[in-house]
Amino acid sequence: MARRACARHILVKTVDEANALLKRLKEGEDFDKLARKYSTCPSKKNGGSLGEFSRGDMVRAFDEAVFEGPVLKVQGPIKTRFGWHLIETIYRQ
Repeated sequence: MARRACARHILVKTVDEANALLKRLKEGEDFDKLARKYSTCPSKKNGGSLGEFSRGDMVRAFDEAVFEGPVLKVQGPIKTRFGWHLIETIYRQ
């Protein structure tokens, strides 16, 4: 079972914003650019990158998406107490 992962995300306030951004990603827009422009998380300055972290470091729904969902595929919208996330797991180890 993976204990560490690297992921990036876009955090927005509403599910409608998240769905609109997901549509744009599916149409081929760049994750990095959308994160820098629309994310409300400080990670936006790094294109949404959260770097590498351990299982249990993030809130439950986020952690489950990263450690149990597909790698290199955008997941979401996923709701946490911070808002709505679009999450892409880069790798797990």
